[in-house]
Amino acid sequence: MAIRLYKASTPGTRNRTVSTFEEISKKKPEKSLIKHVHSKKGHNNQGVITCRHRGGGHKKRYRLIDFKRNKINIFAKVASIEYDPNRNARIALLYYTDGTKKYILHPRSLSIGKLIISGPNSAIEVGNALPMSKIPLGTAVHNIEIQPGKGGQIVRAAGTYAQIVAKEGDFVTLKLPSSEVRIIKKECYATIGQVGNIDHSNITIGKAGRNRWIGKKPKVRGLAMNPVDHPHGGGEGKSPIGRNQPMTPWGKPALGVKTRTTKKYSNKYILRRRK
Repeated sequence: MAIRLYKASTPGTRNRTVSTFEEISKKKPEKSLIKHVHSKKGHNNQGVITCRHRGGGHKKRYRLIDFKRNKINIFAKVASIEYDPNRNARIALLYYTDGTKKYILHPRSLSIGKLIISGPNSAIEVGNALPMSKIPLGTAVHNIEIQPGKGGQIVRAAGTYAQIVAKEGDFVTLKLPSSEVRIIKKECYATIGQVGNIDHSNITIGKAGRNRWIGKKPKVRGLAMNPVDHPHGGGEGKSPIGRNQPMTPWGKPALGVKTRTTKKYSNKYILRRRK
């Protein structure tokens, strides 16, 4: 993947960059693998906004991604690489030898026409899925299960990968992209390789309207509000927030405060917290 620049013909194109989409080989998605998903736009079932700054955006259909990779010992051919509006990674369309079709996250350097397979005896090659007990130390993996058979839940964003650093007993030690080190059961499946579209983090949005296409609404700084609206509000001109530390609109500590619950079940599996 590469980044394409614009000539500065308008203020919105002066700093805007986009992907070249050179790896995309098919424009329309597989009809049997798409469905409509209603966008709640930050509202709950009573219509109350529970997550601010969401709404609008371009219409999109959900692509059904196979995170489980549970078709064991059946070869699949990479038929195409496609764009997915619901995630920052690309997706690959697989044609299995038994006639079924599946979408998976597209790993970096996986080309069209290549054969991949999942199962405990699979080769250590990009795109293959294996239990982590069968993967050598130091291997880069993605789409990692937390519970055996539930499907990959972590390391799915564009350009990310985790590294297997140790094996002991029934657990495998992983170093995650966030620098967190944690243990996961050795029966959990993971896919070999790094997620593709690695230049996604280098893209510059360029104008506010492009964020609206994505479905992001404008955010107003608390400092610019009135005291009735935000703990940071009020004052003459550019005034400090007037508190010992930054606050959320509801008066809770913000910016740098750890929010992970102290009684979470998986705390015992974390060997080193992320920075």
